[in-house]
Amino acid sequence: MDNPLSLSVRIAEGFLSKEEAVLNLEEVSQLARDSNFDAICMRASQLGVQMPREALKRQCEAMLNQDLPVTMVTGNFDIVYNNENGPDALRNITPFLDLAGWLKAPLIRVALKAEADIPEAQRAADEALERGITLVHQCHTLSLFETIESCETTAKRINRSNFGIIFEPANLEICGQPYMGEAVDRLRPWIKNVYLQNQIIRPSGAITLDTWCRGPVSFDLIPVHASGGVDFDRVFSDLHRTGYQGPITVHQSAQPGEGPLETSRQSATYLRSLMASRP
Repeated sequence: MDNPLSLSVRIAEGFLSKEEAVLNLEEVSQLARDSNFDAICMRASQLGVQMPREALKRQCEAMLNQDLPVTMVTGNFDIVYNNENGPDALRNITPFLDLAGWLKAPLIRVALKAEADIPEAQRAADEALERGITLVHQCHTLSLFETIESCETTAKRINRSNFGIIFEPANLEICGQPYMGEAVDRLRPWIKNVYLQNQIIRPSGAITLDTWCRGPVSFDLIPVHASGGVDFDRVFSDLHRTGYQGPITVHQSAQPGEGPLETSRQSATYLRSLMASRP
């Protein structure tokens, strides 16, 4: 399927918590189907390596019975939080490969924070290749994939066919980076997934993130379909122009005052309209 529309289980996490699930796995799967998504993107709030191994395996088998493909797994909370322990998964990638294998997911999200993580990423990618799995890193603040330049440079240094990038316009915008035109062209050889979340950057924003490249940046999250934020129409145009056929993943929680179903339906309707407008 070209460009499967994938719903991150972030939609079923509490607005202020990336660990608290407000829906169980069956409920979030039904939510994705009811909202016209093709697949889901798994995170540790539902299924992660912190769970006892046999229980995790049983839950993965139950997920397969939902008949809803899993596009990617983020297997622990350290990667979700992009904290200093995030790269530890590279040093023991086997449990994450098991999780992805049980879910038949082709992608695993990882984290790199320092130069020393590059050889670990190479080794982990080599192990993943034996199982036909690709490791991917989100364009993310406070990481070796913070800017267009660092994304390109780090991906080239890792130099593995099964190591790629999750293209994420909102994080690039926070870091003062372009996310259209030449930026897409430069990163296209490594783009394996696309994360979409929406925001308006402003000094009075309710959320502030630190960056290495420009210090703290404040912004407000807004619904994916809302105007005034990320130019998704241009993003889709550039991805289409460059022949991207991988997943498009909605990656944000329900907005305050909205339920998960309302948020996910509006996101899917809007994004499918952008998809349909491409020749």
